[in-house]
Amino acid sequence: MKKNYFGLSALLFLFTAVANAHGPVRQDTDETITINAPAEKVWGIIKNYGDMSWLPAIKSTDVKGGNEKGATRVLTLQDGGTITEELKKYDDAKMSYAYKITEMSTAKTITHAGVEEKVPVVPVDNYSATITVEAQGATTNVHWKAGYYRAYTNNNPPDEMNEAAANAAIKGIFTSGLNNLKALAEK
Repeated sequence: MKKNYFGLSALLFLFTAVANAHGPVRQDTDETITINAPAEKVWGIIKNYGDMSWLPAIKSTDVKGGNEKGATRVLTLQDGGTITEELKKYDDAKMSYAYKITEMSTAKTITHAGVEEKVPVVPVDNYSATITVEAQGATTNVHWKAGYYRAYTNNNPPDEMNEAAANAAIKGIFTSGLNNLKALAEK
């Protein structure tokens, strides 16, 4: 009988330890906007992988490789930070492309749990996204979807690099970008 209690106690301990010792959980941001313009006009604004002028947070873009798979672009943000991205898939006929972040500059350094931590300009890790333009009769839907982890991949993240910070940053980028794209396309 004592063996059963011991076994049950050990099992409960292991379950509790595993349940409390998890790292980051994959996050998703998925935004769609309807634009009162033809899909070809909307796609014409965003189809050049090296032209991010439609995204307000971007000051300039340096691209190598055009719209070919493997092309890279370095985005310089309005505040001077940089993000390097790689084009993973490009389909002009389907008006869609996929990309991933490969490198980011540091926005600031903080002390967390006694350690100096670099906070990236966007508080995410392992970010990949797809943007697609779809004709809907006289209007167009633009769908921008991303998957990512919070920037701090260990347990107990600081506020600057937790899931809430990651989700707020990506949602803010998507919302401002899609709203600006709508304004540009509906001119």
